[in-house]
Amino acid sequence: MEEHGVSRPGEIFKTQEIHKLSNKNKQTEGIMCFEPKQIGVIRTPYTDNAPYQPVEEDDGDFRIVVEPQYTDGLCKLAKFRYIYVIYYIDRVKQEQSMIVSPPWAGGVKVGVFASRSPVRPNHIGLSIVRIKRIINNEIFTSGLDAFDGTPVLDIKPYIKDLDAKSDANNGWIEEMDDHEHLHLHIKGIPHDY
Repeated sequence: MEEHGVSRPGEIFKTQEIHKLSNKNKQTEGIMCFEPKQIGVIRTPYTDNAPYQPVEEDDGDFRIVVEPQYTDGLCKLAKFRYIYVIYYIDRVKQEQSMIVSPPWAGGVKVGVFASRSPVRPNHIGLSIVRIKRIINNEIFTSGLDAFDGTPVLDIKPYIKDLDAKSDANNGWIEEMDDHEHLHLHIKGIPHDY
């Protein structure tokens, strides 16, 4: 059953019908087609407006409802504190551009791949959230930055020694005058503007 124009769980998404690679002579070198499967749906209190990043202590019901046929895939997932949630950003209405201006960056323009913009060649979202508990095929989480009904493509454990890079930086954000204030936006921390 569709809710608010949202896809049904288990539906196959054609995220890219045909991707052509051309050389200098404009000849097609290869064609790639793929169809990821929806494995579940995100449930949040957000219907019209969602934060730019997950807010860990946000109020409301945040959970991932995994399709019953994938429930066995949750075995031992509760042993982890955090997970990556990979989802299909199905409500993007803006026209794609390779140059974007993040809303919190004061007009700075960067390449889409140097941003977390949802307006991307493939509308794939990635969030890291805390697992609160898992009951049957439902993962109850900390705040998720997605609309209610967003299709889930995959879930992966966040592994401390693999996923935490001690030498990571904040890239171009460190060059901005008010980078400490912007850091609050990036982390989704509520604050006075």
